[in-house]
Amino acid sequence: MTRRPLVLLAALTVLAACSPREKAVRLAIAMPLTGDVGTEGQGVKRAVEMAVEQANASKKFPFKLEAIAFDDRADPKEANNIANLIANDSSVIAVIGHYNSNCSIPAAQVYNRANLVMVSPASTNPKVTQQQLESTWYGPRTVFRVVPTDDVQGPFTADFATKKLKLKSFAVLHDKTAYGQGLADEFRKRFAADGGQVTGFDGITIGDKDFKALLTRIKSQNPDAIYFGGLYTEAGLLLKQAREVGYKGKFFSGDGSKTDSLFDVAGEAADGAYMTITGIPVEYLPSAKPFLDEYAKRFPGLSVKPFDHFGYEAANIVLAALEKSGPDRDKLREALRTI
Repeated sequence: MTRRPLVLLAALTVLAACSPREKAVRLAIAMPLTGDVGTEGQGVKRAVEMAVEQANASKKFPFKLEAIAFDDRADPKEANNIANLIANDSSVIAVIGHYNSNCSIPAAQVYNRANLVMVSPASTNPKVTQQQLESTWYGPRTVFRVVPTDDVQGPFTADFATKKLKLKSFAVLHDKTAYGQGLADEFRKRFAADGGQVTGFDGITIGDKDFKALLTRIKSQNPDAIYFGGLYTEAGLLLKQAREVGYKGKFFSGDGSKTDSLFDVAGEAADGAYMTITGIPVEYLPSAKPFLDEYAKRFPGLSVKPFDHFGYEAANIVLAALEKSGPDRDKLREALRTI
């Protein structure tokens, strides 16, 4: 008498295990999650995951949403590898990424061949989107971004330096990447057009730790300031070592250096340096208060990184388009054009 219910229960358990699981619609996050800029990519990842969790909680979608993260390690070859993995996953509807321009440029070509949209929250080199106008571009335009480009940021800094601070000479440095060299070149062109003197235009290698020989040479040329196109690790080392060799001029860099992590590298040498970022700082935007409050609640003790709110916005733009289009790559691409 006791065996039949047990057998029935076992049969129901087997049937439940064999039933098809709900298939999720996925947003891929392609960021550097390890390495020198891994802390910045981790921040964007948290923000995108928060947007997806909020969308699921809203019950707006008749399917489950998932955010899946991939580590491109800020390396173009690795970015290309993970782009192929992402593009071949039919459940992925869009990509939030990449962080570095030199990763976004080649990865975008992979996504394009799969008709998969990419929305970058951080890549500022003009070629990220302009490559879609080239004759070698395949098919429709699938690349979007939520940040202005280096040909806005670089010239603005040059105008500020000449017109506001009355600086007349700069040594210009860059890290030889699409982002860093592109930004430095845009600064150099406008500064020269404004009548300023560029005493040198030199590239450094990412990963190098000793720049004192270069900085000693710059000190001997005595420019009013140094401009560096690159990320915060090298910017911090340049700042610290510039002070160590006795250079007392001003120091400028762009959004890749504008992070609290700069102080971890440069220490007090970072005081007084000028950093630009596209847009008003998020803490001064009244419309960003709900985002900041929710971020602090979900991730206590973790500060908002410079591009976290751009990642959150990029994800919400994709989700707004997804409400209109449904989980179809073609329709989503067209819906994004309306936002």
